[in-house]
This record gives sequence, structure tokens and C-alpha cells, in this order.
Amino acid sequence: MNALFKAIKKRKYIALANDGRLIKKSIFGLILLSCAFQSGDFGEIIRESMTEAYLQVSVFVGFTLFIFIGLDSLTNFNIKKFLSKTQKYHVLIASFLGALPGCGGAIIVVTQYIQGRLGFGSLVAVLTATMGDAAFLILAVEPSTGLLIFLIGLCVGTISGYIIDYIHGSSFLNKKNEFKFDNEKLNKVFVSKFNYLWLLIFSPGFIFGILIAFQINLEKYLVLSDQINLITIIGSSGAILSIFMWSLNPLSDFQCSTDKSRGFISRVVDTTNFVTTWVICGFLIFEIFMFFTLIDLKIFFDIWLPFLPLVAILFGFLPGCGPQVVVATFYLNGFIPLSAELGNAISNDGDALFPAIALTPKAAIIATLYSAIPALIVAYSYMYIFE
Repeated sequence: MNALFKAIKKRKYIALANDGRLIKKSIFGLILLSCAFQSGDFGEIIRESMTEAYLQVSVFVGFTLFIFIGLDSLTNFNIKKFLSKTQKYHVLIASFLGALPGCGGAIIVVTQYIQGRLGFGSLVAVLTATMGDAAFLILAVEPSTGLLIFLIGLCVGTISGYIIDYIHGSSFLNKKNEFKFDNEKLNKVFVSKFNYLWLLIFSPGFIFGILIAFQINLEKYLVLSDQINLITIIGSSGAILSIFMWSLNPLSDFQCSTDKSRGFISRVVDTTNFVTTWVICGFLIFEIFMFFTLIDLKIFFDIWLPFLPLVAILFGFLPGCGPQVVVATFYLNGFIPLSAELGNAISNDGDALFPAIALTPKAAIIATLYSAIPALIVAYSYMYIFE
């Protein structure tokens, strides 16, 4: 943390030190894993939730990441030269990069804004358009919805960016800073030793996930006895291994999403584990709440339906992708409407908010607040017209 405070003070480096991070992640992971090994009905519910989260969501997130990170690994172009030739389209480009799944594109725009190569409208555009790593989750489970959110984010981000540039001018709050964007050099971490085991579980898990998605009853073929259920074994093993690897990974969630110094497989595995952990949290929040209160959370949310988009938008102000993955999980499980998910997708800034807050906090806060305006308009317009 000292390194982060130093970066904020000197505005030269973003060094995400892992002091205390590993302890916090380990404790959190231990709590999740201890729930999985409980006996009785409670433990059974937890294990079933983990299995469902892994086979119905995580394996598709992993597959999507294989595609996007694979494409990202193959691309290599000079961003500085590209931006100098496309000044008229900076807002549109920023929106497009922000709308892409993950936080990489958004962070590129933020760093270029900080260096004075992009205007404030581009910053607003990218923070409005980006959905962060939650986009992988939506794309994996509901591709059509993911595409819809991508298009809405692109359009809303572009319009917002041009309006902001018209009102304030592109140079608003833009002070050129020369800085070096640097991460901890952790090319090889301990949990990377489990990558092949992870792939060994992921491969049949992905096949099971596809078959389950097509409503094929696997229990006829994979439940060998009361004690041997291959579906549960693969699903729970994958979930437990993902939590275990995430909790012992010294990389922050921010680095898991953005750092490119690691190998292709490690990037996919680390990011999938991060998303999986938060997806499981979303599942468990619902199941544990139901277990101890016997209250139907869906009915509870229906009572407060008019306020759900507003709550989801406020949730979007939280930095990082973890809370947004939880919101997406609630949407995919039918607890909140699409209007709330749209509001959250537009208002949340993903991991791109971290470098923005560290190096240009005033611009970051104002841009984030500006993103709430289109989020409210889109969310409640969609609710009024379609829901």
C-alpha cells in the first residue's frame, strides 16, 4: 500500500504492492472453502451452488477469455502513432475500446488521457462504455444480451463523450503527465504450478457446461452411484481449485485483468479464477440468505423493483470489477431486471478507475459522476418501455 500512496503523491508510478493483499485474499478464500466443506444441508447447498456456478458460468467465462486474450496476444500496434492520426475520432475510438470485454481497452484510454493524448470527452466516453470483466460473464451466458450491452455502451459512450467535449472542451482537466505505468514483476507465481491441473478439470467441465446448456440430462450417464457423481466432482473441484488459486495469487485483481507480462495460459487462468470467485460469491449470497431467512430474494427484489436500477447504478461507482460481477450474477439468476444491469454496465468503470483515481483524481471523479446521467436515462427508459 505504501507504493500506491507514493504513486498518488508523486504521480509518476502505479505500483500495486501486494503488502497485506495476499493475507486478505487468503482469509476470504479460506472462509469460502470452509463453507464448502461443511456437513449437513448447509454444506450440501454450498457445494451445489459452487458446482452450478462453475459449470453454468465459469467454464464459459474461461472459454471466452481464451478467445479474447488469445486475440489480444496476437495484436501489437503503436497506440501513440495511431492516436495522432485519428484525432477526429478519439471519442468514438475511446468508446469502442471501453465497450470491449475486460478492462484492457479502457485502461489504454485512461493512460493516454493522463499523458495528454486524449481529451476529457474521451475519458467520459470510455468510463461510460466500459463494463469491465463483468462483460465476459454476460457474453458467456447470454451472448445476445452481451452484444446488446456492447452496442448500447458504444452508442451511449460516444454520445456522452461528444456532448462533454462540446460543453467543456477536450482539454478540460487535462494536464499532461509523464509517468511510467508499471506493475510488480511477478512473471511466475506459485499458483501457476496448478495451471495444468486447472486445465485438466476445465476441459471436461466445459463439455459438461455445453451439454447442460442444451438441457441434456447428464445424471443418466454421469451419476454412477449415490456416492459418485462426476458432475458434482468436476464442478465442485473446479470451483474449489479456482478459489484456492485466486486466494494464493499475489497478483491483484487489477493485475489479473491487465498485466500482460505473464504467459497466455496464466492470464486466462488467473482472470477466470478472479471472475469465478466473485460469481460464486454472488451465488452464495443468495443461497445463504435463503437458507437462514427463508425469504425469497426474488420476491424481495420485486417489491423494490423501481429502485433496483438506481441501486445497481450506485453499485457501479465502486471501483474494480468484483462488485460488478456480483451484480451481473444477480441479473443472470433472474433476481434483478435487465434495466438494472444496463444501468450498472454504464455507470461502472471497472479496473480502469484505479489508474485514473491515482493520477488524476478530480477528472476521474467528475467523469464517473457524468456517467451516472446516461446510466439513469438508459436504465429507467428501458424499464419504462420494455419492462
